[in-house]
Amino acid sequence: MRKIILLTTVTTFLLIGITSVQAQKNADDKIKKVLYFNPEVEPDIDEIKEPTNNAFFDVVSDSFSGRRNKMLRAEVQIPFDSIDKQTIMDYCVNNDADFAIISKVRYFKVGIGKYVFSNQVVVSMKLFASDGNLITESDYDTYRKNMRLLGSTVNSVKIGTEGAIRDILKKLRKLKPTEAEL
Repeated sequence: MRKIILLTTVTTFLLIGITSVQAQKNADDKIKKVLYFNPEVEPDIDEIKEPTNNAFFDVVSDSFSGRRNKMLRAEVQIPFDSIDKQTIMDYCVNNDADFAIISKVRYFKVGIGKYVFSNQVVVSMKLFASDGNLITESDYDTYRKNMRLLGSTVNSVKIGTEGAIRDILKKLRKLKPTEAEL
């Protein structure tokens, strides 16, 4: 009788262990890795690049903390308007990424004449598959969409980045699940 109980207990623990390992493998398979490049900043002024990058990646890391996706960061800036397909493929292969996002932050001033009320931004993003093909793109204008006139530039970058990420996710849901699932 003791041998039967011992054998049953050991078998139960082995089955539970095997099941939990399979569940972990399935969860790891569903995690998608997204590679973010430093955003191109317009106008090209060195003093605003670092605060822009910090605000941009604060929002990106916060948006990925609740999802099952993993964010990867490349400390490289790729020109937004002239993107080479082979470069995207190489970066995705070297970083083991499923997707790549290339961004651009364009600043503009809002005001009347010589009086400037605030700096607003347009955050543009392009989402590429690991094979270098463009999946979708998004633009978010903090002045037109959020209608905020006053506020700091860092907040404008954060709001624009959140809006652009939301737009990309919305567009991805409209695409067929076989094309791209982020």
